[in-house]
Amino acid sequence: MPRKHAWPLAVLLAVGAIALSACGTTAGTAQPASQPAPSSSDSGARGPAPQSGTARTNKADEKAGDTAAADASADTKEKWVSLRAGTAGDLDPVVINGAGLTLYRFDKDSANPPKATCNGDCAVTWPPVTVAPGGKIFFAGVKKDDIGTVKRDDGKLQVTIKGWPVYRYTKDTKPGDTLGQGVGGTWFGVTPTGEKAGSGKPAPQPASGAGAQPSTSVTLYTGKNFDDFTGANFATVVANAGCNDLRGAFFALTTAGSTKIWSEPGCKGKSAVVAEDVSDVTPLGFPNGVKSVFLG
Repeated sequence: MPRKHAWPLAVLLAVGAIALSACGTTAGTAQPASQPAPSSSDSGARGPAPQSGTARTNKADEKAGDTAAADASADTKEKWVSLRAGTAGDLDPVVINGAGLTLYRFDKDSANPPKATCNGDCAVTWPPVTVAPGGKIFFAGVKKDDIGTVKRDDGKLQVTIKGWPVYRYTKDTKPGDTLGQGVGGTWFGVTPTGEKAGSGKPAPQPASGAGAQPSTSVTLYTGKNFDDFTGANFATVVANAGCNDLRGAFFALTTAGSTKIWSEPGCKGKSAVVAEDVSDVTPLGFPNGVKSVFLG
């Protein structure tokens, strides 16, 4: 009869140790696989991470996203979304999109947890602001932590501000239109903090930069409300440490940390330290705009 092979005990133990090692375990306890931490931009569904600045400063395709043609495909329109704190009609502040159109919130939705209830014919009149899972959300004047997405009944990701799903209104056809304000007593422009626009509350002032980490770059806009597309308005990015003179006067800025702004070239004149986006530097005492900045 053929003899059965007898394996030494030491060999069997060695093979077992190798198998355990390959499985990623250590002697004594099995370690669970680590899970990625949830993104602060999630608001009910996994979505794209927001990016500071406007669509133009981020060099987004202007034939896609908010500025895509009306007959463009859904995939093209959902490549990017822009959220910008601004004014429209009597609403100040209110969030507008990359085409300058007013964005709204619906009282029948909920913010905690986020839930979009405008579907079917409602969503035809009030198109939800949706973005592809791999798309981009640009923001200026809205806090990054307040931006998220929620999964709609049709499976699409709708952008949220402070948990509130946001929409457009089909009767608004040009920048400044606010024909959706107050419709049915349930539709209102949405503020950068997710509240109802037109409530009479003053726009929040940017926080002082005291104690904040110094910013390594700042984007400045010649137009108030982060306007880098109307007329001759434009934006410029400064990323050099120290004092930086600007070519012209700038009235808005986006920053990811503490930035010192000055009213005159050479970091002279009136100064202020800001740590958040500023839609209009005039109330801070800069009626003629910012003309130099200090980083670091």
